[in-house]
Amino acid sequence: MACGFRRAIACQLSRVLNLPPENLITSISAVPISQKEEVADFQLSVDSLLEKDNDHSRPDIQVQAKRLAEKLRCDTVVSEISTGQRTVNFKINRELLTKTVLQQVIEDGSKYGLKSELFSGLPQKKIVVEFSSPNVAKKFHVGHLRSTIIGNFIANLKEALGHQVIRINYLGDWGMQFGLLGTGFQLFGYEEKLQSNPLQHLFEVYVQVNKEAADDKSVAKAAQEFFQRLELGDVQALSLWQKFRDLSIEEYIRVYKRLGVYFDEYSGESFYREKSQEVLKLLESKGLLLKTIKGTAVVDLSGNGDPSSICTVMRSDGTSLYATRDLAAAIDRMDKYNFDTMIYVTDKGQEKHFQQVFQMLKIMGYDWAERCQHVPFGVVQGMKTRRGDVTFLEDVLNEIQLRMLQNMASIKTTKELKNPQETAERVGLAALIIQDFKGLLLSDYKFSWDRVFQSRGDTGVFLQYTHARLHRFDEVLYKSSQDFQPRHIVSYLLTLSHLAAVAHKTLQIKDSPPEVAGARLHLFKAVRSVLANGMKLLGITPMEFRSCCPGWSAMV
Repeated sequence: MACGFRRAIACQLSRVLNLPPENLITSISAVPISQKEEVADFQLSVDSLLEKDNDHSRPDIQVQAKRLAEKLRCDTVVSEISTGQRTVNFKINRELLTKTVLQQVIEDGSKYGLKSELFSGLPQKKIVVEFSSPNVAKKFHVGHLRSTIIGNFIANLKEALGHQVIRINYLGDWGMQFGLLGTGFQLFGYEEKLQSNPLQHLFEVYVQVNKEAADDKSVAKAAQEFFQRLELGDVQALSLWQKFRDLSIEEYIRVYKRLGVYFDEYSGESFYREKSQEVLKLLESKGLLLKTIKGTAVVDLSGNGDPSSICTVMRSDGTSLYATRDLAAAIDRMDKYNFDTMIYVTDKGQEKHFQQVFQMLKIMGYDWAERCQHVPFGVVQGMKTRRGDVTFLEDVLNEIQLRMLQNMASIKTTKELKNPQETAERVGLAALIIQDFKGLLLSDYKFSWDRVFQSRGDTGVFLQYTHARLHRFDEVLYKSSQDFQPRHIVSYLLTLSHLAAVAHKTLQIKDSPPEVAGARLHLFKAVRSVLANGMKLLGITPMEFRSCCPGWSAMV
């Protein structure tokens, strides 16, 4: 397979450079396909090879590349050696390349690309990924959708690479909003509505009580008192809160199932209401807790009173805050899981919050704070259903299904599918995920339903209906594993889809000689296998449309 070719090149280089092959593997990369000219298959970056060399008197890199190329020889694997811009280029024996890659794809199946030398010697780690994390009392909005699909991708990728992954949904199920919600439900809540549609009813109650609290100080005071009762463990208040939480999680699990997402643990801020008090005592014992005139407790991370480095960790009434509970949660997870890495997937608006949390853990004496990482993402703008602004994730899923069913109906083959609703939702989700993952995660982007459902071009719909240069796949996985950007995989899969579409039109299987037909069928099976592997990592369920639905091909 490709990594075998990479190793063969590395072995030849090691004899010339007197370096272990393992040290050279990551400096050898596959060359992207070009339709304009026939280029090499692999190239060695001379820059990468010499970047640790501090000898400033070394000759020009281009000269180095030429000298190195002259010392190398072609063999049964490498058919041609040349130099490029600061690179040494290698072309692989065409027949050997084709046979080896296709054979390896079929043999490795779902593990293709993951057995590469790029991942050899990779230590198996225990990784905690916290993602999605909706607030029980607030909107389950599109920001949580991005966190959900990005976190799911990172967890899928880490798991595929052999790591032990713990997926945590850390619910916003504590805090002052529950004082408002508890008071609001006592004033405006209905038990029947809560049982029939908990998320919608809790949202309606929360909106209404917020309006009342803004105009009526007694409502705001009652909300504050309700939350104090929760913090003190009042049985009646906790019972009502528990009902809100349990019903909400039931709804979340049902919605996550539609997304094909699962969690190993549903925790929440509520788990740490007592442990957050221990955190406050520890901060105080270390002399890090400062009291303000207003009675709140803060930590000065700058040590010199810089206002931008002040983090509030306790309200004047002694109740905990988001930051305090995040500190308690991190400490508890290290005790419970002894993780090697913990990844938080939230929007970029929380970057400062996590910087402060990680910094506080360090000054509290927890060296493992360096193992904590925040993966931020940008804002999605303009996501609306036909009824207006999106309120719940389920609104998005219903809209996806509705629009995709309408697209399918226009092709007049929907009736031939066993479950058109499920097919519509899965294809629609692929479309949504691909639009989201095509760019840098940190970038904001303007959402467009029209772009989501385009059947031509670089879209999720095109990717589903296509279901090469196969030897680039391991590098794509390697890049994504390094920077957590799914766009590398998306770009590769879309390129492969375009190439497969061209091949399907030019490489006829029907009426071809048996040996030719067999080879071509082998190629398309390999393409389909790699597409399925990549799609699953992205959180997309590959669909099968079969020959009974010829109309699908009209969409590509």
